[in-house]
Amino acid sequence: MKRILFLLSLCLIGFCSSAQNAAINNFLVKENLLKNNKLAIIAADSLNVPNENINGIYTFSVSGFTQELKFNDGIAVLPLPIAKSTFVYIKHKNDSGNHSKLVYVYKKESDLSPYTINSLWLFIIPVLFVIIAFAFRKLIIFVVIAFLLFVYFNHSAGLNLSTFFESIFDALRNLF
Repeated sequence: MKRILFLLSLCLIGFCSSAQNAAINNFLVKENLLKNNKLAIIAADSLNVPNENINGIYTFSVSGFTQELKFNDGIAVLPLPIAKSTFVYIKHKNDSGNHSKLVYVYKKESDLSPYTINSLWLFIIPVLFVIIAFAFRKLIIFVVIAFLLFVYFNHSAGLNLSTFFESIFDALRNLF
């Protein structure tokens, strides 16, 4: 009987320690429940169901800055508040690879609305502009103006050129 209890306690200890060191392979970005202009990172599984077994400190790259985020029950809060609508590129690297998301955070008064953007659109839109410019020579001025507006919006909302290309390459890498 003592041996069975000993084995059960070892299994329980092993289960608890593996839950604390679990890998984050997917995450969701939401507004913090306290409505303090901060974003919350929620650990999730592949079906976007929150994983409450994630506890501990994990390293994330947030728009190029390294952040040590403390997860409690699968939720961590980014320390810096969002002042205006902006792009936020969140990346986590672990043994199974890079996991990243490009999020556009729309700020309206005191509410934040994060929208996840598929980074492939950042690749497809300029390619479509080039195809339209080559197909219809008369629209080349319109295409150049549209492309400049696209670049200006991305840059003014906080998506610099290095983050732009990094998010595209991560999306293409995850595609194959």
